[in-house]
Amino acid sequence: SDHADWPGLLDAIAATGAERVWVTHGYTAVLARWLGERGYEARAIETRFEGERAAAADEGAAEDGLEEQGGTSDDGDVAAN
Repeated sequence: SDHADWPGLLDAIAATGAERVWVTHGYTAVLARWLGERGYEARAIETRFEGERAAAADEGAAEDGLEEQGGTSDDGDVAAN
């Protein structure tokens, strides 16, 4: 889960005794690489439950619109042409 802290997530993986780990959510590439460097057979796989990508795309489109208009984003950043 991407809601767990890094040490807690690693402890949970180790506690399973698994040698193969499929990472499906959150920072998948980073976690899969870290696990692979430590001897796990790990890989990031895509699932159909990837809300972050849609949310990021929507956010990026909204920010592009602000930049075109010379507006500001919700976090106070100024977008200028």
